[in-house]
Amino acid sequence: MTILEAIVLGLVQGLTEFLPISSSAHLVITQLLFDISFPGFGFEILLHLGSVLAVIIYYRKDLIELIIGFFSYIKNRSEENKTNFWFSIYILVATVITGVAGILFEDYISTALKGPTVIAISLAITGISLILIERAIRTGNRTEKDMTLFDSVIIGIGQSIALIPGLSRSGTTLVFGMFAGLTKETAVRYSFLLSIPVILGSTVLAIKDLLNGELLAVAGAFPLLVAVIVTFVSSLIGIVWFINFFKRSKLIYFSIYCFVLAFVVYFFLGDVDPNQF
Repeated sequence: MTILEAIVLGLVQGLTEFLPISSSAHLVITQLLFDISFPGFGFEILLHLGSVLAVIIYYRKDLIELIIGFFSYIKNRSEENKTNFWFSIYILVATVITGVAGILFEDYISTALKGPTVIAISLAITGISLILIERAIRTGNRTEKDMTLFDSVIIGIGQSIALIPGLSRSGTTLVFGMFAGLTKETAVRYSFLLSIPVILGSTVLAIKDLLNGELLAVAGAFPLLVAVIVTFVSSLIGIVWFINFFKRSKLIYFSIYCFVLAFVVYFFLGDVDPNQF
């Protein structure tokens, strides 16, 4: 992997990870355009670590508050810490659901569901979902205080479905969260914080791909470092931009983008062998 390829792949991952347009699809498409491939899930996991570090930095105050509130509520059952305690539980529940799904279907997803045709269909489904949540479902008014265990299960299932390349994790969790009646702000916060344990958990599952040396041999140590750094910086930019955009604009624009990209992938990349990458 060249330095230019590392920079482009890092930008693609960082700028798309927290937008409802599927970072996994964009990574696959970019690899196809560059005609490069990487063994296992190691490369994707490294880039996702750059993204999750950006979330941790951006939401550092929220995370400290959640951790303190979680253990304080266990210790003294104080009412002021109740919301943070249960919000943490809801994050853990959704994470467990996604983790189980990842373990059960990892091999199938990494082989049969990684082709351009599947990605194109998934992108179209993402586009339709964004239209439905924007046009057919009224914006909810439930915040963290109003969330229930059922909400976390529903969103966890949605996040599990997003393991399919082309289905956006952030987009799916946003759609399922808003479908459950959460406010935009709550759905976004839950979705972003939920990415932390999910990505860190996927790192553990793919640790063998990081330690066997194949990725390092194919990509090179310095290009990998560059890709992760670029991912981190661009992820921070993407988070700030999307949150500001989401407050004042509509998801319909991302829906249109998904449809256009699905068309391009299906008609121009649809005959590419999935085993190529």
